[in-house]
Amino acid sequence: MPITIPQKTALVTGSSRGLGRGIALKLAEAGVKKIAVNYKENDAAAQETARLLKERGAEALLLKADVGNMDHIKAMFAKIKQAWGSLDIYVSNARATLATGFYAGPMDVSLEQWQATYDSQVKEFLVATREAVSMMGKNGRIICITYAPGGSKGSWQPWVAMGSAKAAKESVARYFAVALATKGITVNTISPGACDDSVLSGLPPEVLR
Repeated sequence: MPITIPQKTALVTGSSRGLGRGIALKLAEAGVKKIAVNYKENDAAAQETARLLKERGAEALLLKADVGNMDHIKAMFAKIKQAWGSLDIYVSNARATLATGFYAGPMDVSLEQWQATYDSQVKEFLVATREAVSMMGKNGRIICITYAPGGSKGSWQPWVAMGSAKAAKESVARYFAVALATKGITVNTISPGACDDSVLSGLPPEVLR
């Protein structure tokens, strides 16, 4: 039996392709009628997501923005507010643009790589969740996509920036879950496995052998 979601508006960051696109399409299939598609660079991929959403009966709002830039985040939510007035679901899915931009071990990762990764994950989630909540009523839903193994085991050494950022993001999500419970807004994390056209696609070839 298909799942039906009562919420009608959603934002999925990093949803022009890969996991983010899959999430957006599933939301449309579950009855969400207006879905904001955030992406950073690939206009053609974003347009394709919009086409696929239309096939599923959903209206797409394309939002080109870098989630590592806090001004971009605020402008993105301002556009949603102007277009729809409210937001029911926020999915924090986007990550640093290129895996090679943060893929280095703890002894080698630069401060620039480290900061860019944390900006696109932890800082983004803090700022974007505040913006989302300002437009949410009771029964709002906030979901952050994370990667639990990377933050708990430390075995994938060149993943130190993203793994620790995801762990920090999970922690922030717990704080928000408590803070927003009285408002009727839930906050959850999801740690998916590997999928096609994901962050793994941009890793160095030797990693994928």
